[in-house]
Amino acid sequence: MDADQQLRNLRDFLLVYNRMTENCFQHCTSNFNYRNLTMDEERCVDNCAGKLIRSNHRLMGTYVQLMPRMMQRRMDEIESKAAENAKAAEAVETSAVATATPQELQLPQPVTDR
Repeated sequence: MDADQQLRNLRDFLLVYNRMTENCFQHCTSNFNYRNLTMDEERCVDNCAGKLIRSNHRLMGTYVQLMPRMMQRRMDEIESKAAENAKAAEAVETSAVATATPQELQLPQPVTDR
């Protein structure tokens, strides 16, 4: 894996982690009188983080299953567009030859020394 891909993966992980942390903090913390979490807050954070992690795993599993089909569909679309473009270019070329006058179609005679 190249360095750019590793940096992208780290950035994506940190974005998900930060979003999860902020979401669970806002949802679960209610008492700022103590340095440590209360039992209810700790339980809420565990449930919140666990739920988000499990949903992320399910989402990634679905993505991994669907990605090959999505890539195949894109490749098929690209191939069909390339075939359409080739047919269009051939049609333009054919129409140009069909509308050419006989003088335009005549090949020049080779010059020979006598």
